[in-house]
Order: sequence, then C-alpha cells, then structure tokens
Amino acid sequence: MTKLLLADDHDLVREMIADYLRAQGGFEVHVAESLGTALDVQEKHGPFQLVLLDLMMPGMDSLTGLGVMKARAKCPVAILSGTATAEVGRRALRSGAAGFLPKTLDPQSLVAAVHHMLLGEIYTPLDFLESREDEAEGPVRLTPRETDVLVGILHGKSNKEIARDLDIQEVTVKLHLKTLSRKLGAKNRTHAAMIARDMVTLPPTFIQRERDSGFEFCRFRRIGQRGLARSFAYCAASG
Repeated sequence: MTKLLLADDHDLVREMIADYLRAQGGFEVHVAESLGTALDVQEKHGPFQLVLLDLMMPGMDSLTGLGVMKARAKCPVAILSGTATAEVGRRALRSGAAGFLPKTLDPQSLVAAVHHMLLGEIYTPLDFLESREDEAEGPVRLTPRETDVLVGILHGKSNKEIARDLDIQEVTVKLHLKTLSRKLGAKNRTHAAMIARDMVTLPPTFIQRERDSGFEFCRFRRIGQRGLARSFAYCAASG
C-alpha cells in the first residue's frame, strides 16, 4: 500500500482528491488542513512515499513550507495550487518540488501525475509552465523517462510494450507521450518519432552535460547541411 499525505485547507477539494485516490486502490491517503497539521500527521503516521501540499494553506508562507516538509518527510513533496502563476510553478520546481499540480487537472491526469512522481520523476504540466515563446527559442528538454518512451516509439513499440519494458503502468507511458509530444510540437506519436529522427543524428558520445537552476541537462544538437540546427535535450532532477 502506497502512503500519501495530502494537505489542503479547502475541505471539499481535499476530500474529493483523497477519495478519488483511495478509490483507485493501492493508496493509503492521510489528510491535513494546514502545514502544522501536516507535520503532525507526518510525525504520527509517516513515513510517506509522497506529500501533496496546497500552496496557499495556513503555515505555508509561500514556498517556505515546501522546504520544511521536505526536510521532515524525506520524500518527494509536490505543490498543489488553483491560482498560482507559471512563474510560481517554476520557482516551486527550482526549490525542489517533485511536481507542480494545478487543481484544474482532470482526475485521470492527477492519478497519472502521482504515479509519475512516485517513480522519482518531476511532474510539470507543460501547457501551464511553458509559453510558446519558450518552446520556440529554447532547446527541447525531455526527462530520461520521456527519452526512454521516445526510444520505444522510434523502435515501433506499442504503449503496452513500452510499459512492460520500462516496468511502469501504461497510463504513465501515455502521460510521458503526451508531455513529450507537446515539447516536440508533435500532433501524435508518429509525428513525434518523425521529429525526433530529424533532430537527433549525433551519437551519444556527443552529449554535453551541464547544470542549470538545480537541473542537470544532457544536450545534443543535429548538424545538417545548413549547419547547426535545433537543439534536443533531456533533463533529470539533480540529487
């Protein structure tokens, strides 16, 4: 049984999320209505595999509460919010959040995000955190797991086969596919494979490692007839 801690001061939102997660099976969900209560629950019922914290509840003091809970729980801690801006979401991730979850997520996406973070991945709703200008100007950055899924697609494997190979759930593969398609600007999995084949022509030995804002990136670029082309990269959360 996977133990989760959900802290939110809105009773209806808190209970709806908790009840839905419990209904999926396999989750033991404990709840709290403030950071102080969450710390008490952690002390009494921990350890937990994942903590979900509302950004605006009592005791949070913006993102200060994130660091407090991370130090106490010693497990991934994600931020929930119904009103935060994209910049606040980025700051949460830079501060070490395991993910940033808008409360507008549909239930299935929420469950997929939870599974995603339990695997040690960082969950980011790309349509919320990345503007079109950012995507046009910056390199494409895929997480290692998104890269694994893309490699499976390039080998012609189905979502079920990729899930089996990576030992993850098929719904998690679909989440990775959805996010990597957005990053690549692809309409579907076939389009994503076509874009990837066009962008990536250098062998792994050409990978350059660098660090940026708490993340580690592996960056490589395609060199074609017209010189240096668009960047392709993947990222993983550092330590």
